Amino acid sequence: MPSPLLEPSGTNATCGGSRQLRWAGVAVSQRLGNDRAVATFRLNVGDVGPVQQSPVTCGSACLTVARMLVDPLFAQWVHTGSPALPGTPGGDTTEARFAAYERVVMSRTNALLGAYRRPQLPWPHALGTPPWGAKHELEFGAARRGTRYAVQLVRAESAEGLAATYDRLVDVVAEGEPGLLYVGDAKLPRHVVLVLPGDGDRVLDVYEPASGRVGVLRRDELTERRLALGGWDVGWFVVQPTGERRVPSPSYRPDAAPHPA
Repeated sequence: MPSPLLEPSGTNATCGGSRQLRWAGVAVSQRLGNDRAVATFRLNVGDVGPVQQSPVTCGSACLTVARMLVDPLFAQWVHTGSPALPGTPGGDTTEARFAAYERVVMSRTNALLGAYRRPQLPWPHALGTPPWGAKHELEFGAARRGTRYAVQLVRAESAEGLAATYDRLVDVVAEGEPGLLYVGDAKLPRHVVLVLPGDGDRVLDVYEPASGRVGVLRRDELTERRLALGGWDVGWFVVQPTGERRVPSPSYRPDAAPHPA
């Protein structure tokens, strides 16, 4: 069981507070079948995207952004409030909608019955997002449909083991199939970031929700435990695609409604 994701001490950051969302990700127009244009949300190195809206929703922010990257209509709803998707929470502003959906995500990831009504260990909201709940959320529409995920503890890995972890992430993280990296200090995991495919050979990008910034995740920074992500250096867990895909359930619908507990 992971250690709590607590509020930061000193200059380290896990929180975004209530902050204005910034949308520096390049939006690419696409056409739907009804000839309506929808902006596809994208994040690249140097962009500044949404920031987490509470001290404990770094994981929820990452999972909300992951869903925005794979679901153009959902991203448009967060940004503009339209279209009004079934089950979406209220919110008059972009910030309010993003914050409301963070809460929807946490209602699934931390519940006794998570996405797909899967039994899972419940987790206090005040302690952040547990890796097992994040795994279920990624498989519930925050990643490409059918993608399977696994949780791996990496805190005790040697430098060689962390290098292998990085190389595995490079192999399995893809467009629409991101990973999560839990980071902290030597004693506790404190923060969650979203791992994205890099623009180049054998590199990864990373979205850091406390600032909203997208940068490069370097192999040596992980192996030498000097990540400096939200002020935290040590990798603890990865939630990553397995490289396997399954046929999704016919009843699956990637809507925004919270799954009933």
